[in-house]
Amino acid sequence: MKKKYGAGEKDILPKQDSLETIAAEVLTCTKCLLSKTRKNAVPGEGHLNAKVIFIGEAPGYWEDIKGRPFVGDAGKFLDSLLSEIGFSREDVFIGNVLKCRPPGNREPQPSEVQACTPYLDRQIKVIQPRVIVTLGNYSTAYVFSKGGLAFTSITKVHGKFYDVSLLGMKVTVFSTFHPAAALYYPKYKQLIIEDFKLLKERLEKEGIITY
Repeated sequence: MKKKYGAGEKDILPKQDSLETIAAEVLTCTKCLLSKTRKNAVPGEGHLNAKVIFIGEAPGYWEDIKGRPFVGDAGKFLDSLLSEIGFSREDVFIGNVLKCRPPGNREPQPSEVQACTPYLDRQIKVIQPRVIVTLGNYSTAYVFSKGGLAFTSITKVHGKFYDVSLLGMKVTVFSTFHPAAALYYPKYKQLIIEDFKLLKERLEKEGIITY
């Protein structure tokens, strides 16, 4: 529900950031060379007041076509994982470290991460989540760096919870493998499923998931 103001009060309030403002900026962004090769930027989508944010690496082929996050085969797997813990896409927020697809799905370059992540930071500040779930190496490395955590590899930190101060707020960070990994490496599929079971238990304990 949007906050309502009395007559004249809205004019004197400071201008606040919003997911809509950030998305509009992302869609026209030219801060890195990915703007020249993308079909569509992918700002991310979900609930304004989501208690849980899921962060991946970058848009892939179908995300670039449709302008939405996780809509390919990896997205279908993520949808099933969300369903298993009692969520739909409308309950959470889903985004990426990069808002544009790297050509050929290559790995993000440091300059691209530096140019793009201020958008992600702003989205996190607007939503004020209680839990941030990182999917894969790149999102985990970035969020860990913002929270003052050391990161070596996703295989060493997945399935663990870290309570940190990040962007001026207290949040819990939980990491697992990128859903796309399950499409290529069957062993990771079971690990992701097991990690999401741990996530469900924690969210139930914290009262974030209720039935």
